[in-house]
Amino acid sequence: MQLSRRTQELLLLAPASLIPFAGWISVDLARDGHIVPGNAVYPIVIVGMFAVAHLVLRFIKPESDPVLLPLTAALTYIGITVLFRLDMHMARLQVIWLGVGLAAMLVLILTLKDYTGLARYPYILASIALLLLFSTMFFGREVNGARLWLVFGPLRFQPSELAKILLAIFFAAYLSERRELIAGAGKSIAGFRLPRLRDLGPLLTMWALSLLLLIFQKDLGSSLLFFGIFLAIIYVATARASFVAVGLALFLLGATLTFYAFPHVEKRVDTWLDPLNPKTVSGDSYQISQSLFGFAEGGLSGTGFARGNPEIIPFVETDFIYAAVGEELGLLGAAFLILLYLMFSARGLYIALTCPDDFGKLLAVGLTAIVALQAFIIMAGVTRLVPLTGITMPFVSYGGSSLFCNFLLLGFLLIISSGGGEIAEKH
Repeated sequence: MQLSRRTQELLLLAPASLIPFAGWISVDLARDGHIVPGNAVYPIVIVGMFAVAHLVLRFIKPESDPVLLPLTAALTYIGITVLFRLDMHMARLQVIWLGVGLAAMLVLILTLKDYTGLARYPYILASIALLLLFSTMFFGREVNGARLWLVFGPLRFQPSELAKILLAIFFAAYLSERRELIAGAGKSIAGFRLPRLRDLGPLLTMWALSLLLLIFQKDLGSSLLFFGIFLAIIYVATARASFVAVGLALFLLGATLTFYAFPHVEKRVDTWLDPLNPKTVSGDSYQISQSLFGFAEGGLSGTGFARGNPEIIPFVETDFIYAAVGEELGLLGAAFLILLYLMFSARGLYIALTCPDDFGKLLAVGLTAIVALQAFIIMAGVTRLVPLTGITMPFVSYGGSSLFCNFLLLGFLLIISSGGGEIAEKH
């Protein structure tokens, strides 16, 4: 007898739920020498939240994907456990935002019956996204060298987190309508079909937007992320490598121009090329050098929770939480995180493949690309594979707006996976 999707989800959630309890016991024993019963509230509450989400999905979306929620739970459990070890106040706030994010996800799933309706408002959604992005240029507050935040009293909100979802919807709507026209046009030279100049308009627009973000917000990570999302969607929509080739050429051109024009970009590249330079190791490259030392200290199996020193890395709870995982959980823990993101990405692409409509396919690809690219960019930056960018690890790093918007993203994927677009297809 084949198990229902929600029963499969429950069977996957059960082993994932062991992570926060094991983490709580490990941290307490290392930090205090004994188990502190009061700290059990952290694993109990967060496991309970995902259990409630599972029960609600049984009633409102019984046919949605059974794997995404357990994968997200495992990532979130690891993130909150690491925060519990690093800063209990941040862990407490993250638990609150987890509740808000899960509630928002369920409300979205309950109210959005037909996601294909979003394709009727692409330019409205794009306009909102651009307003969110450019609002920080005029009203944003600079934090850690980047102007990314809008501050409302004690609350801080990062508009780019919501903007990336709105732009993914716009890209999917725009390209699902024009994919055949764009894919079939252009001259073929030596078997390589070049795009027409008019079809390069969206690509050039995204390139310009990425440069503006880099120049005015000093945000290398978001500019790279937005451009990468668009390239992923346009490649899937057209199956033409020429768009990717042109996109990569534009990226290299933009990176070269900004390297010579803006000191903060040059500084990022210099610290990437030589993080152990005696002149910068205690200054500009201190963060990345300490991250590398942490990975070296962690070795294969790690020092164990509360047995390492990741807290000496500046902003370890946000930008460098992967370094904390690498030091205290070792290569095995770091590789486990990579595996979780790979499985999340594979499941998102599977949803895209099985989706019955073009808009849903491209939207699933775009949303999956957000998580995959964001995880790659930050993990590659922390391990010195690429220059450091300073974005959060989805579901793992500390950050209320990041966690909230990532659960909205998860909600969209669950809606698409349940065949919510079939309503529009039948009409």
